[in-house]
Amino acid sequence: MKFVKYFFVFVFCCIFFGAIFIYCVYKYVEKSLPDVTMMKDIHLQVPLKIFSADNKLMAQYGEKHCVPVMLNEIPLLMVQAFIAIEDRRYYDHHGIDVIGIFRALIMLIISGYPSQGASTITQQLARNFYLSPEKTFLRKAKEVFLAIRIEQLFTKNEIIELYLNKIYLGNRAYGVGAAAYVYFGKTVDKLTLNEIAMIAGLPKAPSTFNPFYSYNRATNRRNIVLLRMFEEGYITKNQYNYAKKEKIKTFYHIAKIEVNAPYLSEMVRQTLYNKYGENAYIDGYKVYTTIISKHQLAAINAVQNNVINYDERHGYRGASEILWKSGESSWGISKILKKLKEISKYMELEPAVVLSVFKNSANILLSNGSQEVITMKGVRWARRFISDEKQGIPPMMINNVIHAGEQIWVRKIKNEWYLSQIPDVNAAFIALNPNNGAITTLVGGFNFNLSKFNRVTQSLRQVGSSIKPFLYAAAIDKGMTLSSLINDAPISRWDSGKNSNWRPKNSPAKYDGLIRLRQGLGQSKNVVMVRMIRAIGIEYASNYLTRFGFPLENINNTESIALGVSSFTPLQLVRAYSVIVNGGYLIDPYYISKIENNKKQVIFKTTPKTICSNYINTQISYDNFEKELLKDKIIDELIKTNDVIYNNKVIDTLKNKKYQNNLKNICAPYVINEQIAFLIKNAMMTNIYGESNWLGTGWRSAKIFMGRRDIGGKTGTTNNSKDAWFSGYAPNIVATAWIGFDDNKRTLGNTHMYGVEVGAKSAQPIWNDFMKTVLIGVPIRKILPPRGIISVSIDDKTGKLGSSLKEYYIEGTEPKDYEIKELELPIFTEDNSDREELF
Repeated sequence: MKFVKYFFVFVFCCIFFGAIFIYCVYKYVEKSLPDVTMMKDIHLQVPLKIFSADNKLMAQYGEKHCVPVMLNEIPLLMVQAFIAIEDRRYYDHHGIDVIGIFRALIMLIISGYPSQGASTITQQLARNFYLSPEKTFLRKAKEVFLAIRIEQLFTKNEIIELYLNKIYLGNRAYGVGAAAYVYFGKTVDKLTLNEIAMIAGLPKAPSTFNPFYSYNRATNRRNIVLLRMFEEGYITKNQYNYAKKEKIKTFYHIAKIEVNAPYLSEMVRQTLYNKYGENAYIDGYKVYTTIISKHQLAAINAVQNNVINYDERHGYRGASEILWKSGESSWGISKILKKLKEISKYMELEPAVVLSVFKNSANILLSNGSQEVITMKGVRWARRFISDEKQGIPPMMINNVIHAGEQIWVRKIKNEWYLSQIPDVNAAFIALNPNNGAITTLVGGFNFNLSKFNRVTQSLRQVGSSIKPFLYAAAIDKGMTLSSLINDAPISRWDSGKNSNWRPKNSPAKYDGLIRLRQGLGQSKNVVMVRMIRAIGIEYASNYLTRFGFPLENINNTESIALGVSSFTPLQLVRAYSVIVNGGYLIDPYYISKIENNKKQVIFKTTPKTICSNYINTQISYDNFEKELLKDKIIDELIKTNDVIYNNKVIDTLKNKKYQNNLKNICAPYVINEQIAFLIKNAMMTNIYGESNWLGTGWRSAKIFMGRRDIGGKTGTTNNSKDAWFSGYAPNIVATAWIGFDDNKRTLGNTHMYGVEVGAKSAQPIWNDFMKTVLIGVPIRKILPPRGIISVSIDDKTGKLGSSLKEYYIEGTEPKDYEIKELELPIFTEDNSDREELF
């Protein structure tokens, strides 16, 4: 009895002093314990995702993979698997498992080291949210107190849901949603029992129990989970046996990029970072852009193929590296492969090493270990590069071009391997909807990994003859017409600044005397453009260009403005062309349609200003008014007023101030007369299709799009062919292509077979290839003249009344007689040292 008495006293003392100890520890750590109520507002670290307009993934940013899932979306077997292996008494305890703690202590006493853990799911959740993984008594104490608090604040279902979304499961996967995708490429509801058990076994040691690190460890751990599920009655004997025999079939899954648009994705990333800071990468934002996947793919292919084509017609610059020379011992296959795996691929261009060379073939090794053959067909293009202006003779044998031991670049074309090289030249392409500014495709360079410099938005380049349509618009606004005659004859004027004569030239150097403005634009006549600038005045012309959104500080205020010495970005240029295409409205290009948060709530939406030409008319019938409003998606804004008169009565949209305010908010600025815009748009069509007795500089598009009369464009080339451009339109789209060297000292040059590289030869093929794809299935749109435009039969030589062809005029400016009278043009001269010869 005495022993029993002392034993109970001992137990009582242990409990008493233990309680005091626990209380003291609690008071010691109390102030450092975080507020667990914040868990209600904690957002899981979900990466930023960027999508195209048709909901295809373009990019993902963020170090952690996390796919939040609700508890009702998680299979019951998965919940049971985690409970069976991590906390079998989960639904019975209040944050800490006393039985588990005593069991762990007994094992510690018996074995001398902690062979079993005693952390509950709630404790693990507390540790993952608030604590470090260090193994100290103080950290464990905090974990226990936090677990108790969590159990008081949250339900069991809320806790297990947070746990299954927060727990780290290896390979940057946080939560079961991310693990299901990373390991098996599935959503959680599609996982098998075998896969569920493998994932449930990861929390104990995610870095070593995952199948990528050790397949055997992962399998053994999975089997333990299956056994615990069977012992707890969650699965049957047959399920256990079947799942245990299954192999774990897994490989590393990453987010599948469905649309390649890295330059625009980077623009989006920068925008989100500027707006939200580092939270942009962890708060689960989904950004929906204006990119159309079909357009983007077409643009990528057009840019890459034409850049490679340009580069190859200028000759082969030689091997990237020589690994061993003739007479030296060749490298072994393993050493070559190690070298190749260190070299990045660039789209279709793959690094390879030449193993052996014969007269008409060569054996090469690729980075995947396969050995392939290049025949003479694959190197026939490879004339030796001498300069941008000169190439060597065509090769007669393969060993004239490549040699054993060289690291080269190759690409596969129709199951045959061709020699290639990383291009020196670069290009850019952008297309947008001229009616609202939505950017449908953007390619900022040949390859984002080679150069992240975005040439669409960051590269200021001289635009050459691409500037002419806007100057022709200024001339028509000044009173000229498309049939006005200007003398296409050489110009020579003394330039005191350069102490020499300034002689702008046509390209080719052909002069036709008196010609109409339409022909001057269609054939890109430089001297016609200079004379026209003299007629309207330089100051007037430069100020007029600002209507199209061109920054005044970038506009050259000399006669050379006629030849395109001003520098703009491709984005600025395509925006300006949109004004001509859409009827005179300066739209604002945009690329983000909307942003959603991780709760799928729209937190930002772009409401672009659109084309409101149908609402500028003073009086229109209600039927048409309603139809046009619905089409342009602004009926809700305008219909809010009570001034809409039904029953086919007339609506006066301009007299109502409320309407006027609404129009200002939703309509793009009206910067040039729609009649002028139509005339220039029509003249750009002539640049492609020409007339019966002459070809436009863009005639190559006419051969491709024969039968279409709803496209138009303008070529552009700068002095010495440093920059080549083509801008043009088709139904609901306007696009600009540029090609040139980032080193502005280099020219695009010429080749023996291809001639001088100009806009029509170098940039226009990019535009053509793009449009060939995006116009498939697009019906031809009949372009009708707006009110105030009339057509008159004229003489093609004099521009006066005749019967040769029809010409469009703003009503009141059409010719009235047959008298031939040459247009008198005043000469404006200035001395300026910055004039350059462009075409």
